[in-house]
Amino acid sequence: MSNELRPVQADTITDWDETADVVIAGYGIAGVCAAIEAARAGANVLILERTSGWGGAASLAGGWVYLGGGTPLQQALGFEDTPENMEKFLLAAVGPGADKAKIADYSRGSVEHYNWLVGNGVPFKEAFWGEPGWEPPHDEGLGYSGGENAAPFNEIATPAPRGHVPQMSNKRTGSKGGGYMLMKPLAETAESLGVRVEYDIRLARLIVDGERVVGVLAKRYGKEIAVRAERGVVLATGSFAYAEQMISDYAPQLIGRPGAAIEEHDGIGIKLAAALGAATSHLNATEVAFFGDPQLMARGIMVNGRGQRYVPEDTYPGRIGQMTLFHQENQAYLVIDERAHEEALATETSTPFFRTPPTWAAETVAELEADMGLPEQALQSTVEVYNKYAAEGTDPLFGKKAQWLRPLTGAVAAFDMRNFTAGFTLGGLRTDLDARVLHVSGEPIPGLYAAGRCTSGICTGGYVSGASLGDGSFYGRRAGLAAAKN
Repeated sequence: MSNELRPVQADTITDWDETADVVIAGYGIAGVCAAIEAARAGANVLILERTSGWGGAASLAGGWVYLGGGTPLQQALGFEDTPENMEKFLLAAVGPGADKAKIADYSRGSVEHYNWLVGNGVPFKEAFWGEPGWEPPHDEGLGYSGGENAAPFNEIATPAPRGHVPQMSNKRTGSKGGGYMLMKPLAETAESLGVRVEYDIRLARLIVDGERVVGVLAKRYGKEIAVRAERGVVLATGSFAYAEQMISDYAPQLIGRPGAAIEEHDGIGIKLAAALGAATSHLNATEVAFFGDPQLMARGIMVNGRGQRYVPEDTYPGRIGQMTLFHQENQAYLVIDERAHEEALATETSTPFFRTPPTWAAETVAELEADMGLPEQALQSTVEVYNKYAAEGTDPLFGKKAQWLRPLTGAVAAFDMRNFTAGFTLGGLRTDLDARVLHVSGEPIPGLYAAGRCTSGICTGGYVSGASLGDGSFYGRRAGLAAAKN
C-alpha cells in the first residue's frame, strides 16, 4: 500500500481530516504564488509542505528571476527590451522542441509579473552587475543570466539583461541568497491573506471522483491524512533531481550528479499525475551547473579532452556546463596565462570557492601540453589559432567578445575541470497556459493544476538562470487563479 501511486476513489474515504477550496502541495515559489492568487480570488487555501518550513529549493537559490520585455528595472537602468525580443532570444536559447506558446505567453506577461512581485513586497535594487559571474556578488538587482550578450545569441536578438535579483543584505550564496528574499515577502503575503499551512506532511496519493481530482492522501509521521479539495489541487512539488530511478530512466546524463536542487525533489507530483494518465514533456532536459569561476573562464580558453576549444568562454556558465556534459563527454580544461589569471583573481565573485589553484603550471604551452598528457601539438595548435585571431580582436570560431580576447603569452597554467558538473531536471508534467495538467489525450485533467519544476516550463532544453523562479512564480499564479475559479 505504501508504495502505491495509483489514485484513490473518493467513495472509499470515510473521514476527511482537512477540507479547503484549493489544496496546494509544496510551499516553494510555485506553491506560494498559487496560494496568493487563489486566496485573492476568494478561495479558502491550504498548503501542505513536507518539510518544517516554507521555502523549498527557491529559498536556497541565488535568486535570479528571469524577466524582461521592458521591466521598470530594465528601463531605469537604461536597457531597452521588448516581449518580441525576449521571445526571440528564448526560442534560440532553449533549443529544439521549445514550447512556443508558453514562451510567447511568458514574455508578454513578464512586465506585469515583475510589477506583481514588487507589489507583493519583493524588493529589487536599481543597480546593474555587468561582470561575468553566476550571480551578482552584492545586492545589484539586474544582470545577464542567460548568455544574451554572448555568441551566438547576441546576433540573433538584441542583448538585454533579464536576470532580476531580489535585494537582501548579508547575502550568502546557497544558504540565504536572493531566492530567500523572493520567498520571504511572498510567504508573509500569503499568510496575511489567511492561507493555512500544514507542515511535515508528505504527499502520498491523489483522490479522485470519477475522472476529477477531489483531494489528496498524505502522511504525517506515518499517519494517513485525507484532505479534500472542493475546487482543485495544485502540484508544486519540485523536480525529480533526487529520484534515482527517474534520473536513470529519463535523464541519465545526471546519474550521480544532482545539484542545485533539494532532496525533497523526488518526483512525487509527476509520478502521481502520471498514474492518472497525465502527459509529461522533456523529461530528458536538464540544467547543468559548472564548478568554474566565470571571471577566470572568460579570460582564458576552455578546451576539451582533445585540447580543442568548444564554447565561447564569455557565455553564461550554465551553457558552458551543458556544452561540456552533453557534447564533450564531460571533459574540460581551462587554460590561462599568468597575467589573465592575476587579473581575474583581482575581481569580485559570488563564488570564491571556485577559485582554486591551477592543476598544472608551465613556462610554455608545449610544456603545459605535455604535463596535461595531451598529444603533441594538440593544445599548441589550438593556442596558436586562438592567439592569431585574438591579436586582431576577433574569434571566428566561437564569437567570443573582443573585450575578452588577448593572446595567451608567457607562463601558462591549466585547471583540470573534468566532471565538474551537476544539475537538476527541467522536464515534467505537460500543462497549458492556465497551468492545468493535461492528460495524454490532450484534455485537461479536471481539478488538477501544476506549476514549477514538476512541470515542463519555458526551458525545454537550453537553460537560462532565473527560469525556474520565473516560470514557477508566473505559472504558480495561473494555477492558483484557475483552481480558485474552478
